[in-house]
Amino acid sequence: MTPGKEDLIKEVSFKTSRSGGKGGQNVNKVSTKVELIFNIRNSILFSDEEKQLLSEKLAKRIDLEGNIHVISQADRSQLANKEDAIEKTFVILTKALHIQKKRKPTKVPKSVVQKRLDTKLVTSSKKQSRKRPDFDF
Repeated sequence: MTPGKEDLIKEVSFKTSRSGGKGGQNVNKVSTKVELIFNIRNSILFSDEEKQLLSEKLAKRIDLEGNIHVISQADRSQLANKEDAIEKTFVILTKALHIQKKRKPTKVPKSVVQKRLDTKLVTSSKKQSRKRPDFDF
């Protein structure tokens, strides 16, 4: 069960820093780059099973303290970057908690098999009728 964005906001912390790239003098003056830090181990939003599932699926994204770091610096506004980082974190957690259903193998119906065999028979007879007659003397 994925928590709401409001609940997620209560448990995350933000770090801001100066962003690189385009922006001219704005880049040099304003801290618009946002790093969202979310600790899975200390979270009260998830059960123990969900924490285990998250730590398995997000093993490459989690550091030694159990934190997930999500960085956003796409926009020139710190607020827009915070919202983007929250959205990214929400998507990451939702995808990690999704459990795929097992596929049920199905049989091919007998009518479909019979139809395929009938079609093969018709095609075969059509090609046989195109052959040159064989004369025995």
